[in-house]
Amino acid sequence: MIIIPIKEGENIERALKRFKRKFEKTGTMKELRARQSFTKPSIARREEIRKAIYIQRLQEEEE
Repeated sequence: MIIIPIKEGENIERALKRFKRKFEKTGTMKELRARQSFTKPSIARREEIRKAIYIQRLQEEEE
């Protein structure tokens, strides 16, 4: 459970923004979406490698 302490006189929008940020960091929605459809481990690994190659190319271009 996420608990956000609200300081006295704090704007509710600011507290809501903090809550949304904390919720996003937990990865709950990401996990729910991943559980909705099964991905074979071989395909997941392939996507992971493809993403790593893409990031590596971006870093090489930057240098």
